[in-house]
Amino acid sequence: MFTSIVVATNSVNYIYMAKLSKEDYEYRRTEGSVSSLNYHFVFVPKRRKAVLIKEVAARLQEIIFELVTEHGWKLIALEIMPDHVHCFLNVPTHEAPADIARWIKGRASHHLRKEFPELKKMPSMWSPSYFVASTGVVSTEIVRKYIENQKSN
Repeated sequence: MFTSIVVATNSVNYIYMAKLSKEDYEYRRTEGSVSSLNYHFVFVPKRRKAVLIKEVAARLQEIIFELVTEHGWKLIALEIMPDHVHCFLNVPTHEAPADIARWIKGRASHHLRKEFPELKKMPSMWSPSYFVASTGVVSTEIVRKYIENQKSN
């Protein structure tokens, strides 16, 4: 697993960076698959309002940590800025990026709006969209070259 290091950079934002162990660089192995699926998500509050500050940011971090533990994800990096969140996860093959985004945004919205009534003034907690990009142990270019070289082998 990972060793967490939480640093409060100031009263506005929190940064989480995981210190990865050797095992974290290994592939995930299950009975039916071997994988390395890393997703970089970016979530934005509705109208990009700068509401992810102080206690709200700290609580959002806790909610994300809870989901990481429940689902067996590996948190590679997390940065909560006042108007957006970067979340970099290693996940198992049976969990789709759309589901992961829905779980994080849904649980965060439910708890944050319940615990911080000022957030209820917003029509919703999050913008309906999100960004996600996948990464793995090797780059896209290396995979492309590997596939191209299959004919010659």
